[in-house]
Formats: sequence, structure tokens, C-alpha cells
Amino acid sequence: MANDPYAKRLLWFVFAGSRGGVNRLKLVKALLEKPLNANQLAKEMGIDYKAVLHHVGVLEKNNIITRLGEKYNVTFFISNFLEANMESFEQIAGELEKSK
Repeated sequence: MANDPYAKRLLWFVFAGSRGGVNRLKLVKALLEKPLNANQLAKEMGIDYKAVLHHVGVLEKNNIITRLGEKYNVTFFISNFLEANMESFEQIAGELEKSK
């Protein structure tokens, strides 16, 4: 499933083709290091808690991250979809970082 064209288009849209893509990219990179909850993500990224919730919602809707737990006991992880398409993600992240 490496370099799946559908996955690559989706990742391009989520991270480069829509507003907030840079924050979503940072959020995913933080989750690649270790699973975190929304409050931990807000502190680590230095952005508002509600902004984190918005970006988490976009990433969940597009099956890039997944959650474990309920209400205030929710921890976010990288999804199996993203793990399977990590090569495409890293390529897109590299291109976006070069363009800064």
C-alpha cells in the first residue's frame, strides 16, 4: 500500500491544501514521538486547547489519528492508515518544511 495515490492526495489536502495544515503537521509529529491527550498537545505545541481540539477533529475525520478513551480521558495515537502511508507523509512533511 506504499505510495497509494488516494492516500497521498488526502495527506496533501490535510497538510498543505487547507488552512491550519502546519499546525496539523506539528500535531502529528508530536504524536509520532508519543501518544498524548489534547491538553498535553496544547502545551507541547504552544497553541490554544480549542485549536488543538479543532485540528484533532480534522485529523480524526480523515483517519490520520485515532483516539482511545472517553470524554476527558482521551489519548490520541497515529492511525493504522497513517502508519501504512508513512512514506508519503514523510515526503509531504519534508517538502512543506523546505518551502518555509
